[in-house]
Amino acid sequence: MKRAAFAILGLMVLILGWIFVLPKLQVSDPYVEKVLSLKGNFVRGEEIFLYNCAGCHAWQTDRQVGPSLEGVSQRKSEVGIIQQVIGGKTPPMPKFQPTVREMADLLSYLETL
Repeated sequence: MKRAAFAILGLMVLILGWIFVLPKLQVSDPYVEKVLSLKGNFVRGEEIFLYNCAGCHAWQTDRQVGPSLEGVSQRKSEVGIIQQVIGGKTPPMPKFQPTVREMADLLSYLETL
């Protein structure tokens, strides 16, 4: 009985660690921290999206290469979105190198989709 209680306690500690510690580790990147510290301009973010992203992620057409980004801010965290944009970890998406301001603006726009 005591083993089961310790196992449950250990599992709870692990889960709480995932909930509270892991997100902080993901934000330890100075670029990400700077982006998240800014309030983005969604109008400028839309311009950035149309120029850099809409060719593959346009939601008004069935002819898109990348997935629809409608509701992306509900499916992915801001950190996850930033890492996807700058890392290009899912081919054929290239790595982009937006400035901190551009990334903050893009995040602000993506929240409106």
